Amino acid sequence: MTTSYFTSPEGRRLAYRATAPSRSGLTFVWLSGFKSDMSGTKATELESWAIEAGHGFLGFDYSGHGESDGAFENGTISDWRADALAAIDAHSAGPVVLVGSSMGGWMALLSALARKDRVAGLVLIAPAPDFTEKLMWPEFSAEAQAEIMEKGFTLRPSDYDEPYTITRALIEDGRTWQILDAPIELNVPVRILQGMQDVDVPWKHAERLVTAITSDDLVFTLIKDGDHRLSRAQDIARLKATCGDIAAALID
Repeated sequence: MTTSYFTSPEGRRLAYRATAPSRSGLTFVWLSGFKSDMSGTKATELESWAIEAGHGFLGFDYSGHGESDGAFENGTISDWRADALAAIDAHSAGPVVLVGSSMGGWMALLSALARKDRVAGLVLIAPAPDFTEKLMWPEFSAEAQAEIMEKGFTLRPSDYDEPYTITRALIEDGRTWQILDAPIELNVPVRILQGMQDVDVPWKHAERLVTAITSDDLVFTLIKDGDHRLSRAQDIARLKATCGDIAAALID
């Protein structure tokens, strides 16, 4: 599918791909992880599955990610949440199922709380709500924490790419969007897929999310040999089956 662009209400030029539903009325919205984008395997596989099944699909890149404009190091949770809401509002209609991976899980939860009239369900893959404060900040050395607070940023090594910049603005802004310390008032079907070998987002973090979400229609699937990405063939098949199950429940 061809990538298109739109300008968000905040004035950011964002890349997106969208297909309207042909049969079901549902649109599956992909929300990428930190420094990831809509060209990844899970996103493209979900797109193909959704279109073949007659559902709509929407993928987009946050500002500073993928094909969207902006510098990654200038972004914050507030910015990326606003990007997600802008894409959902502008390029989908009717009920949506938000499919979020890692940081995208946080974005999906924040978007669902802001658009309760639109969000019909959630599929979360290794969800990382509050990750800046509860996962990232405690792992920094005292020296790195001091560098962030005094210099304004530090460079964090990555197993997937070159080192990336973590800014004081990202950390401080992230603190204002924490949601795990209180009930998360959502009453839609929720499905969570989590690898037990995930070193980036430990499975106990997802277990804490299960406790916080108020919905009774929540299924938490632990994959014993699964890593953070959950991009193996069997993981992709499980993701598609999970999305198919939630679609069937919503359509019925």
